[in-house]
Amino acid sequence: MTITESGVDPAPPPSPAPTPEPPSSTTPSKRGLGNAFQALMLRLHFYAGVFVAPFILIAAVTGALYAIAPTLENITSSGLLHTDSTGPAKPLKEQIAAALVVEPKLPLVAVAPAQHAGETTRVLFSDPSLGDSERRAVFVDPVTAQPVGDDVVYGSSGALPMRTWIDNLHRDLHLGDVGRYYSEIAASWLWLIALAGLVLWYRRVRARREKRSAAWLLRPDRSRPRARTLNWHAVVGVWILPVLLLLSVTGMTWSKYAGDNVTELRQALSWTTPAVNAKLPGSAGPAMPAGGEHDHHGGGAAKAAMPAADKAALTDTVYGVARANGLTGPLEISIPAADGTAFVAQETRRPGQYTRDAIAVDGATGNVTDKLPYADWPLMAKLTNWGIQFHMGLMFGLANQLLLLAIMIGLGTVIVRGYLMWWRRRPTKESTLGVGRAPRRALAQAPLILLVPLAAAAVVIGWFAPMIGIPLLGFLVIDVLVGVGARLRARA
Repeated sequence: MTITESGVDPAPPPSPAPTPEPPSSTTPSKRGLGNAFQALMLRLHFYAGVFVAPFILIAAVTGALYAIAPTLENITSSGLLHTDSTGPAKPLKEQIAAALVVEPKLPLVAVAPAQHAGETTRVLFSDPSLGDSERRAVFVDPVTAQPVGDDVVYGSSGALPMRTWIDNLHRDLHLGDVGRYYSEIAASWLWLIALAGLVLWYRRVRARREKRSAAWLLRPDRSRPRARTLNWHAVVGVWILPVLLLLSVTGMTWSKYAGDNVTELRQALSWTTPAVNAKLPGSAGPAMPAGGEHDHHGGGAAKAAMPAADKAALTDTVYGVARANGLTGPLEISIPAADGTAFVAQETRRPGQYTRDAIAVDGATGNVTDKLPYADWPLMAKLTNWGIQFHMGLMFGLANQLLLLAIMIGLGTVIVRGYLMWWRRRPTKESTLGVGRAPRRALAQAPLILLVPLAAAAVVIGWFAPMIGIPLLGFLVIDVLVGVGARLRARA
């Protein structure tokens, strides 16, 4: 007996499961957007790696020297910086008097008392024959008040000529303004290349189902010996990424074009370094800059005239007042050139020094006319100062310098491995001089929903940092020409 014959209506056949509609081309799937973004990042990483990496490699090599320059200076200039004399220090006025015998014709502008036993005092003079941010320094034994030598010092950290030479090598390869383009390209592109590489490595690791743990971002995959170069290229890049980003940002603040925009942005957001007021009550004196964070890359030094002889005799009073008001770090005491201006004592940039307190003192009375504790600096000004200190290898002393040296060596290996991978992708393996294929073109195939925001971001970043915008435009032209050439070859 069939179901129909029993009078029971047969159950309707189950309806087939609906077939999912393919995603519309105008609204690509989330996965499709991710793949398109990855392809764009790979193409950008490739172009920047081929054309910009040489600039970054030069910056890494010179930066490695720059990182250890303070320690090298401490060794090579030990005779100027250190003394074997023991005992109490002579008054500052006697030490300054000894320096005035060495440089009687130059205007006296400042004195930096010895901070620790065995160090020398620096008596600083303005010398019109020197360049920007350079001053003549006479080094005096504080115990005997006898000069031990003189030399040119540079910038807010008082670098001696050898460290200054390395500084300029890192900054512009001793090529002047033309050479600064190299360092600005390196600093501007470093963060962009590093972040693009992080995106590529993250998506590669995430694609392996068994290795989705974040820990795999930090370890090379030894199970894939053929990809050993890529693994170490990526993993070392992730290890050094945080420091690279900091070095890139601080390096851009010293650059020619992006640096000017950074300065304008800081002024608009009130992030500039504050200044202690050196004006005495009832007079029209100037304000003394308290930061000077750009001095080590060419900031202007104050041009002071020869002060009156009795001004130098008041430095002991100013020094005692500064110490009594909590300025415990190494100090530089500026000596006013004219009446109506206070002495300014300010903590200097030295290894292990994290604050830059400043105080203005009326030398005649010993009264404090203005104070600028480091605690009152805006947060961004503090962060900028610390970033500059770290970039210069001064924040944590020798440990800071060794860390930067290791980071620069690591960056060099990342770049060399990148070129090695490119060479291994060459079409003809027998040709040792050939170069590798580029990753597949992604610009023409990318959806508008991805291209529009990326194009807007590129315009903004390129305007703010022209040394990103101009090469990026060049990469775009190259990519278009490559695509046109491929189509012409296909038609032929």
